[in-house]
Amino acid sequence: MARQTKKSQKTPKADTFWKKEEHGSNEITGGMVISRTLKNMGINSVFSLAGASHTYLLDALDKDDFAIISNRHETAAVAAADGYARVTGKPGVALIISDQGLPNAVSGILTAHEACSPVIVIVARLPTNWIQPQSEVDHDALALARPITKWARTVHSAERLREYVETAYRQATTGRPGPVVLQVPQEFLAQTVQNVEELDAPVTRAIRPGPSADAVTAAADLIAKAKRPMVVAGSGAMWAGAGPALRELSSSWNIPVLGNAGGRGLVPEDDALGWSWPLAQVAAKEADVVLWVGARMTQRLGYGMAPRFSADAKFIQIDIAGEEIGRNRAVEVPIVADAAQTVAAIVAELKSRNTKSKPAPKWLTDALHDRLSFMATVGLGDDGPIHPYRLARELMARMPANAIYVGDGADVQNWVHAILRIKSERGFLDHYPLGSMGIGTPLALGAAAGAREMAKETGEVPRPVFHVTGDGAFGFYPSEYNGAVLAGLKITTFISNDGAWGTEKHGQLQVMDRQVNTLFGDVHYDLIGKAFGCHAERVTDPKALGAAMDRALASDRAAIVDVVTDPDAGKLRKEDPRVQTIAFSDLVASRKSQFKAEVA
Repeated sequence: MARQTKKSQKTPKADTFWKKEEHGSNEITGGMVISRTLKNMGINSVFSLAGASHTYLLDALDKDDFAIISNRHETAAVAAADGYARVTGKPGVALIISDQGLPNAVSGILTAHEACSPVIVIVARLPTNWIQPQSEVDHDALALARPITKWARTVHSAERLREYVETAYRQATTGRPGPVVLQVPQEFLAQTVQNVEELDAPVTRAIRPGPSADAVTAAADLIAKAKRPMVVAGSGAMWAGAGPALRELSSSWNIPVLGNAGGRGLVPEDDALGWSWPLAQVAAKEADVVLWVGARMTQRLGYGMAPRFSADAKFIQIDIAGEEIGRNRAVEVPIVADAAQTVAAIVAELKSRNTKSKPAPKWLTDALHDRLSFMATVGLGDDGPIHPYRLARELMARMPANAIYVGDGADVQNWVHAILRIKSERGFLDHYPLGSMGIGTPLALGAAAGAREMAKETGEVPRPVFHVTGDGAFGFYPSEYNGAVLAGLKITTFISNDGAWGTEKHGQLQVMDRQVNTLFGDVHYDLIGKAFGCHAERVTDPKALGAAMDRALASDRAAIVDVVTDPDAGKLRKEDPRVQTIAFSDLVASRKSQFKAEVA
C-alpha cells in the first residue's frame, strides 16, 4: 500500500473535537478523503445509522452529493449495502459504529459473505485516547468480523485513509467478492491533511484471469458430444458479468440454463431455454453434461451428486475460487478462471468448429410436465382464503421484464418459486445461502437505491423493486421503511400473512400432530406501513387482490400490501414433492446414492 499524503496537522483537541472548522483550499478532513475516494470509485450512495461518530464523514458525503440512506439497525445498513451491490455491481458502503454497532451488524455481514457480495463496512471507533481509560468494552472489536469477511483492518494514520479505502475496495472486489471491514478512529475523520496530491488518482482494478486453451478445448469437446447438455449458473456468473456469453451459448446451441440465486435472469426464464433452478431442478438428473458457471455444489444443489444429478454425467466447472472446484464430486474439466471470459472462449471455440446446434431440450420439458401440470391446478378460484400461488400469479401479471424481485421468508418463497420468472440480469435477490430471515427488507431498500443511482447515470426510469416476504420475516426490520420513505425510494412489498411461522407450523403438525410456539395471531402489518408513511392496505378477498396490487404500484411512495393468505396451504407443500421447490439433501445419503450409481 502506498503513502498518499506528505504531511498532516495535529488532531483537534478533545474539547474542540465536535466543533466544525473552516479549512483552507489545500486542507481537507479525513472524512473528505473517504468521501472523495468513494466518489472516485463510482459509488454515489451509502447506508448509515446517524450518529456523532460519523459527523465529519457525513458532512463530506452530503457536500459531495451522495445519497445518504438512513437505517435503523446495523444489520439492515449492511444488508442495504449488499442489495445495492447486487443490483449495481459496485461495492455497497455501510457506515456503523464499533462497540455496539459491530455486534449488531454480524448477520448482515455474514449474509453478504455467504452471498459473495462486495460490501465495504466503515466502522467508526471511539477516539484512541478514550479506549483504555473510558471504554467499558476492552476487546478487539474486529475479532467478531474476521471470520466472516475477506479483510478487516484498523486505519493507523489519517494520512493513510485513501490507501486503506482503496485497499478495502480491491479486497472486496478481487477474486471471489465479499465484505470487508475498515475501522477508523473517529478523530481521523475530523483531522485535517494537506496537499493530498493523489486523491483523484485512478483506482487500481485487477484484471481477472482467463482460462487456458487446453481447458477451453476440453470443455468444448464435452459440450459438442453431449446429447443433453445443461448449464447451472450461480451468483459467480452474475458477479463476473457472464450474462451475454451465457445467452449466446444457450441460444446458439439450444442449451438450457438453470439459474440459481444471482444467476437467475442471466438467461431470461422463458420456459424454453431459461429456467430457475428451484423449479427445474427435477430435470437435472436427465443431463449428460453439466456446465457449472460460478455455482457452488452445496446442499441446495444436491451437492452435485446423485440422485439430483446422474452419476454418469460429465461435469465442467468454472469458478474464480479454486477451492470450489470438485467439491463433493469429481469434475472432468476443472477451470479456475473468470466466468465471463471462459464462457465466451467456449462459445468462440464451438463456433470455430461449426458445432451443430442441439435439438430443443424436450427432455427437460418432458421431465417437468407432471410437476407443472399439477402446479397449474393449485390455488385457483375466487372463494376461500388467498392461496400463495394466487399472490404469485397476480404478481407475475404485473412485473415488467426489467423488474427486480427481492424474496424473503420460507413458506412463501417455496410457493413463489413455482410461478416466478426472472427476465433480466441482476433481477433476483434473496437471503440465500445463509437464509437469515428478514434480510429481504433492507436488501430491497439497497436495491431501490442502486436502481435509482443507475437510472440517474443513464437517464432511464429506475427499475421497479418488488419485495415478497412472509409475515414472520417482515417482523425483523420493518423500521427500514422509515428510511425508504425519507429517501423517496419506491419499494412495493407484498406480505404473505398466514399468521404463523408456516414452515415450522406444518413441520410440527406433520411430526406430532400439533404446533408449539409457531403462531402470531391476527396482526395487521398494513398499520406498520402507515406508521412510517407508506401506502398500505390489507387484503383478505382473492377477488380484491389484483386491484390492491395496482394501487400499491401506482403509489408514488413505498407501499405495503398485507395479504392474508391461507393458513393451511403449507400442508400440501410438506406432503407433495411436486410443489416443493426448495429441496434439502442429506450428504451421507447423497454419497451412498452416488457410489451405488457409479459401481452399478
